[in-house]
Amino acid sequence: MAHSGEGLIVSFGEMLIDFVPTVSGVSLAEAPGFLKAPGGAPANVAIAVARLGGRAAFVGKLGDDEFGRMLAAILRENGVDDTGVTFDAGARTALAFVTLRADGEREFMFYRNPSADMLLTEAELNLDLIRKAAIFHYGSISLITEPCRSAHLKAMEVAKEAGALLSYDPNLRLPLWTSPEEARKQILSIWNEADIIKVSDVELEFLTGHDSVEDEVIAQLWRPSLKLLLVTLGEKGCKYYTKDFHGAVASFTVEQVDTTGAGDAFVGALLRRIVEDPSALQDEKKLREVLRFANACGAITTTKKGAIPSLPNVAEAMRLFESA
Repeated sequence: MAHSGEGLIVSFGEMLIDFVPTVSGVSLAEAPGFLKAPGGAPANVAIAVARLGGRAAFVGKLGDDEFGRMLAAILRENGVDDTGVTFDAGARTALAFVTLRADGEREFMFYRNPSADMLLTEAELNLDLIRKAAIFHYGSISLITEPCRSAHLKAMEVAKEAGALLSYDPNLRLPLWTSPEEARKQILSIWNEADIIKVSDVELEFLTGHDSVEDEVIAQLWRPSLKLLLVTLGEKGCKYYTKDFHGAVASFTVEQVDTTGAGDAFVGALLRRIVEDPSALQDEKKLREVLRFANACGAITTTKKGAIPSLPNVAEAMRLFESA
């Protein structure tokens, strides 16, 4: 574990259980059976940070059921502070059935009507914990419905007032929104608050309407309030933009098994390094090293099945980082 003087990264949002087929390349209907895998992007990021020796906490709501208790235990086992986790006696922990079809596309089926994470209220927020955040990280799924949406906005406001850097990974899950238009509108509604935003190439296309990763398309998502905008390009690495410089950093070639959690590993590694040395946001040479490290962590995560089991520790990350 890291020494306690180092900045705390607080992740906010959903934690759930992904059910993944026991065999790959089938539709959900064809799957003969399912394995349970803990997931939820903000929770994955928190665990990614802790596994890399950083200080991480998770804020969210789980069902007061076997799955919810299991997920809280997984946070603790991975060294993540769970004092921001509350339990709902009247709602279940969210479930998602996820499969990678033969054509390589992910297919999702969600069980949330409503799930406990959607019912987190402002009054249930652990504001003391949120105020301790050096970085406050969140997605967009928590914006979909009330009361969670108000809790999300309040948590952002409290973190920002306390001096945290705000980190946003929209993590688009279209099936959860009432319409693509609503998703786009809400995802962009908090765009101007963030210091760091990471989008995938797919999310870039969704938000801009252009199937291109050229600078002029990405420029549509830039705001003067941003310190760093990142576009991840899968195995092609990532592109970065600050007010003073921009460029691209190549990834590492690995044998891909399962891409689940790669983006979360990337974000966790990025935040872990930035909390250690925030000057990387102004120093291009330093930032490129940080992004190479984040790319390495993302790449390692694709070499194993499942998100949390495949998140790397420092030794694994450095082995790949130094191999090239």
